[in-house]
Amino acid sequence: MFAQQRQQIISEILKEKSSIKVNEISLMLNVSESTIRRDLQEMEEKNLLTRTHGGAVGLDNKTNYEPSFQDKKDERIEQKKKIAETASEFIQDGDTIIMDSGTTTLELAKRIKAKNLTIITNSIDIASELSSNKDIEIIVTGGSLRVNTRAMVGNMAEAVLRNFRVDKVFLGANGISIEEGITTPNYAEAQTKKIMMNHAKKVIVMADSSKFENVSFSVICPVKAVSMIITSDDIDKRIIEEYEEVGVEIITT
Repeated sequence: MFAQQRQQIISEILKEKSSIKVNEISLMLNVSESTIRRDLQEMEEKNLLTRTHGGAVGLDNKTNYEPSFQDKKDERIEQKKKIAETASEFIQDGDTIIMDSGTTTLELAKRIKAKNLTIITNSIDIASELSSNKDIEIIVTGGSLRVNTRAMVGNMAEAVLRNFRVDKVFLGANGISIEEGITTPNYAEAQTKKIMMNHAKKVIVMADSSKFENVSFSVICPVKAVSMIITSDDIDKRIIEEYEEVGVEIITT
Protein backbone atom coordinates (compact mmCIF):
# COMPACT_ATOMS: atom_id res chain seq x y z
CA MET A 1 0.00 0.00 0.00
CA PHE A 2 1.36 3.38 -1.03
CA ALA A 3 1.79 6.28 1.42
CA GLN A 4 -0.94 8.28 -0.28
CA GLN A 5 -3.41 5.42 0.24
CA ARG A 6 -2.48 5.05 3.89
CA GLN A 7 -2.84 8.75 4.49
CA GLN A 8 -6.24 8.79 2.83
CA ILE A 9 -7.38 6.02 5.18
CA ILE A 10 -6.01 7.92 8.18
CA SER A 11 -7.91 11.04 7.09
CA GLU A 12 -11.14 9.05 6.80
CA ILE A 13 -10.67 7.57 10.27
CA LEU A 14 -10.11 11.03 11.76
CA LYS A 15 -13.43 12.17 10.30
CA GLU A 16 -15.13 9.49 12.41
CA LYS A 17 -12.94 9.56 15.53
CA SER A 18 -11.52 12.45 17.53
CA SER A 19 -8.06 10.88 17.64
CA ILE A 20 -5.97 7.92 16.49
CA LYS A 21 -3.09 5.93 17.97
CA VAL A 22 0.02 4.92 16.03
CA ASN A 23 -0.11 1.31 17.27
CA GLU A 24 -3.78 0.92 16.31
CA ILE A 25 -3.25 2.20 12.75
CA SER A 26 -0.10 0.12 12.42
CA LEU A 27 -2.06 -3.06 13.18
CA MET A 28 -4.98 -2.03 11.01
CA LEU A 29 -2.83 -1.34 7.93
CA ASN A 30 -0.26 -4.05 8.67
CA VAL A 31 2.74 -1.73 8.47
CA SER A 32 5.39 -0.72 11.00
CA GLU A 33 4.78 1.99 13.60
CA SER A 34 7.73 3.95 12.18
CA THR A 35 5.96 4.03 8.79
CA ILE A 36 2.80 5.39 10.38
CA ARG A 37 4.80 8.03 12.27
CA ARG A 38 6.31 9.17 8.97
CA ASP A 39 2.83 9.33 7.45
CA LEU A 40 1.58 11.42 10.36
CA GLN A 41 4.57 13.74 10.10
CA GLU A 42 3.93 14.28 6.38
CA MET A 43 0.23 14.89 7.02
CA GLU A 44 1.00 17.41 9.76
CA GLU A 45 3.37 19.24 7.41
CA LYS A 46 0.46 19.43 4.94
CA ASN A 47 -1.74 20.84 7.73
CA LEU A 48 -4.04 17.80 7.61
CA LEU A 49 -3.78 16.83 11.29
CA THR A 50 -1.97 17.57 14.53
CA ARG A 51 0.37 14.97 15.96
CA THR A 52 0.09 14.10 19.65
CA HIS A 53 2.02 11.85 21.99
CA GLY A 54 1.51 8.38 20.48
CA GLY A 55 -0.88 9.41 17.72
CA ALA A 56 -2.70 12.30 16.10
CA VAL A 57 -5.88 14.37 16.21
CA GLY A 58 -7.81 15.87 13.32
CA LEU A 59 -7.72 19.64 12.98
CA ASP A 60 -11.51 19.85 13.28
CA ASN A 61 -11.32 18.09 16.65
CA LYS A 62 -8.41 20.00 18.07
CA THR A 63 -10.31 22.23 20.49
CA ASN A 64 -12.05 19.39 22.30
CA TYR A 65 -9.29 16.79 22.05
CA GLU A 66 -8.20 15.75 25.53
CA PRO A 67 -5.09 13.61 25.92
CA SER A 68 -5.16 11.22 28.86
CA PHE A 69 -3.02 11.65 31.97
CA GLN A 70 -0.96 8.64 30.88
CA ASP A 71 -0.47 10.09 27.38
CA LYS A 72 0.81 13.34 28.83
CA LYS A 73 2.90 11.89 31.66
CA ASP A 74 6.08 11.30 29.64
CA GLU A 75 5.49 13.93 26.97
CA ARG A 76 8.10 16.73 27.10
CA ILE A 77 9.07 15.41 30.52
CA GLU A 78 12.42 17.22 30.73
CA GLN A 79 10.70 20.56 30.09
CA LYS A 80 8.11 19.75 32.74
CA LYS A 81 10.81 18.95 35.28
CA LYS A 82 12.56 22.27 34.64
CA ILE A 83 9.26 24.18 34.84
CA ALA A 84 8.49 22.44 38.12
CA GLU A 85 11.93 23.21 39.55
CA THR A 86 11.49 26.90 38.74
CA ALA A 87 7.94 26.92 40.13
CA SER A 88 9.17 25.41 43.41
CA GLU A 89 11.25 28.55 43.98
CA PHE A 90 8.03 30.57 44.30
CA ILE A 91 6.83 28.47 47.24
CA GLN A 92 7.88 29.89 50.59
CA ASP A 93 7.68 28.54 54.13
CA GLY A 94 4.19 28.96 55.56
CA ASP A 95 2.41 29.39 52.21
CA THR A 96 -1.15 28.27 51.60
CA ILE A 97 -1.46 26.80 48.12
CA ILE A 98 -3.92 25.23 45.70
CA MET A 99 -2.42 22.73 43.28
CA ASP A 100 -4.38 21.81 40.19
CA SER A 101 -4.34 18.24 38.89
CA GLY A 102 -1.90 17.67 36.03
CA THR A 103 1.36 16.08 34.97
CA THR A 104 3.40 19.30 35.34
CA THR A 105 1.93 20.14 38.75
CA LEU A 106 2.71 16.57 39.81
CA GLU A 107 6.36 17.23 38.97
CA LEU A 108 6.14 20.34 41.15
CA ALA A 109 4.82 18.25 44.05
CA LYS A 110 7.95 16.10 43.81
CA ARG A 111 10.20 19.17 44.17
CA ILE A 112 8.66 21.15 47.02
CA LYS A 113 11.31 22.12 49.57
CA ALA A 114 9.45 24.70 51.68
CA LYS A 115 8.02 23.79 55.09
CA ASN A 116 4.89 24.46 57.11
CA LEU A 117 2.67 24.47 54.01
CA THR A 118 -1.03 23.90 53.57
CA ILE A 119 -1.81 22.47 50.14
CA ILE A 120 -5.31 21.97 48.73
CA THR A 121 -5.52 19.75 45.66
CA ASN A 122 -8.01 18.01 43.41
CA SER A 123 -5.37 15.52 42.31
CA ILE A 124 -5.20 12.00 43.75
CA ASP A 125 -1.65 11.73 42.41
CA ILE A 126 -0.44 14.92 44.09
CA ALA A 127 -2.13 13.94 47.36
CA SER A 128 -0.39 10.57 47.22
CA GLU A 129 2.98 12.13 46.36
CA LEU A 130 2.80 14.53 49.33
CA SER A 131 1.18 12.13 51.80
CA SER A 132 4.44 11.24 53.54
CA ASN A 133 5.70 14.83 53.83
CA LYS A 134 5.34 15.84 57.49
CA ASP A 135 5.91 19.51 56.65
CA ILE A 136 2.74 19.74 54.56
CA GLU A 137 -0.90 19.65 55.58
CA ILE A 138 -2.91 18.24 52.69
CA ILE A 139 -6.56 18.97 51.99
CA VAL A 140 -8.13 16.89 49.19
CA THR A 141 -11.19 18.42 47.57
CA GLY A 142 -13.11 15.26 46.81
CA GLY A 143 -15.57 15.39 43.94
CA SER A 144 -16.18 13.39 40.78
CA LEU A 145 -13.00 11.73 39.53
CA ARG A 146 -12.39 12.10 35.81
CA VAL A 147 -10.62 8.92 34.72
CA ASN A 148 -9.00 10.52 31.68
CA THR A 149 -7.16 13.25 33.60
CA ARG A 150 -7.32 11.88 37.18
CA ALA A 151 -8.75 15.23 38.35
CA MET A 152 -11.57 15.61 40.88
CA VAL A 153 -14.14 18.11 39.66
CA GLY A 154 -17.78 19.12 40.02
CA ASN A 155 -19.98 20.62 42.72
CA MET A 156 -18.33 18.84 45.64
CA ALA A 157 -14.82 19.90 44.64
CA GLU A 158 -15.96 23.47 44.00
CA ALA A 159 -17.82 23.66 47.35
CA VAL A 160 -14.65 22.68 49.23
CA LEU A 161 -12.51 25.20 47.33
CA ARG A 162 -14.94 28.04 48.14
CA ASN A 163 -14.13 27.61 51.85
CA PHE A 164 -10.54 28.78 51.45
CA ARG A 165 -8.45 31.81 50.50
CA VAL A 166 -4.86 30.96 49.59
CA ASP A 167 -1.61 32.72 48.73
CA LYS A 168 -0.97 30.97 45.41
CA VAL A 169 -2.56 28.60 42.93
CA PHE A 170 -0.56 26.53 40.46
CA LEU A 171 -2.63 25.72 37.38
CA GLY A 172 -2.13 23.57 34.31
CA ALA A 173 -3.60 24.43 30.90
CA ASN A 174 -3.97 22.90 27.44
CA GLY A 175 -4.15 26.19 25.56
CA ILE A 176 -2.76 29.70 26.08
CA SER A 177 -3.77 32.52 23.76
CA ILE A 178 -3.81 36.29 24.14
CA GLU A 179 -7.07 36.47 22.21
CA GLU A 180 -8.88 33.41 23.63
CA GLY A 181 -7.30 33.17 27.09
CA ILE A 182 -6.31 30.14 29.17
CA THR A 183 -8.28 27.10 27.99
CA THR A 184 -8.80 23.38 28.63
CA PRO A 185 -10.84 20.75 26.72
CA ASN A 186 -13.32 19.83 29.46
CA TYR A 187 -16.01 22.22 30.77
CA ALA A 188 -16.18 20.69 34.27
CA GLU A 189 -12.42 21.01 34.73
CA ALA A 190 -12.51 24.61 33.49
CA GLN A 191 -15.11 25.48 36.12
CA THR A 192 -13.07 23.90 38.91
CA LYS A 193 -9.96 25.74 37.76
CA LYS A 194 -11.92 29.03 37.76
CA ILE A 195 -12.88 28.52 41.41
CA MET A 196 -9.25 27.76 42.25
CA MET A 197 -7.92 30.96 40.74
CA ASN A 198 -10.73 33.10 42.12
CA HIS A 199 -9.69 32.15 45.65
CA ALA A 200 -5.95 32.79 45.29
CA LYS A 201 -3.94 36.00 45.61
CA LYS A 202 -1.48 34.89 42.93
CA VAL A 203 -2.26 32.73 39.87
CA ILE A 204 0.70 30.84 38.41
CA VAL A 205 0.20 28.84 35.21
CA MET A 206 2.66 26.03 34.48
CA ALA A 207 2.77 25.03 30.81
CA ASP A 208 5.45 24.15 28.29
CA SER A 209 5.85 26.18 25.10
CA SER A 210 3.70 23.82 23.01
CA LYS A 211 0.57 25.11 24.80
CA PHE A 212 1.02 28.67 23.49
CA GLU A 213 -1.17 29.78 20.58
CA ASN A 214 -3.35 26.70 21.13
CA VAL A 215 -7.05 27.04 21.93
CA SER A 216 -9.10 24.36 23.68
CA PHE A 217 -12.86 24.11 24.08
CA SER A 218 -13.49 25.61 27.55
CA VAL A 219 -12.23 29.00 28.72
CA ILE A 220 -10.74 29.22 32.22
CA CYS A 221 -9.85 32.92 32.21
CA PRO A 222 -8.35 35.76 30.14
CA VAL A 223 -4.55 35.81 30.13
CA LYS A 224 -4.61 39.12 32.02
CA ALA A 225 -6.12 37.31 35.02
CA VAL A 226 -2.88 35.35 35.41
CA SER A 227 -0.02 36.61 37.59
CA MET A 228 2.67 34.73 35.67
CA ILE A 229 3.25 31.84 33.29
CA ILE A 230 6.22 29.52 33.81
CA THR A 231 7.22 27.82 30.58
CA SER A 232 10.08 26.07 28.80
CA ASP A 233 12.97 28.04 27.34
CA ASP A 234 12.28 26.90 23.76
CA ILE A 235 9.45 29.40 23.50
CA ASP A 236 9.70 32.00 20.73
CA LYS A 237 10.96 35.36 22.04
CA ARG A 238 8.28 37.07 19.97
CA ILE A 239 5.62 35.34 22.06
CA ILE A 240 7.25 36.49 25.29
CA GLU A 241 7.25 40.09 24.05
CA GLU A 242 3.57 39.89 23.05
CA TYR A 243 2.54 38.68 26.49
CA GLU A 244 4.67 41.25 28.27
CA GLU A 245 2.95 43.96 26.22
CA VAL A 246 -0.42 42.94 27.72
CA GLY A 247 1.02 42.75 31.24
CA VAL A 248 1.59 39.00 31.63
CA GLU A 249 4.94 37.96 33.08
CA ILE A 250 6.58 34.97 31.34
CA ILE A 251 9.24 33.04 33.25
CA THR A 252 11.36 30.64 31.18
CA THR A 253 13.30 27.70 32.57
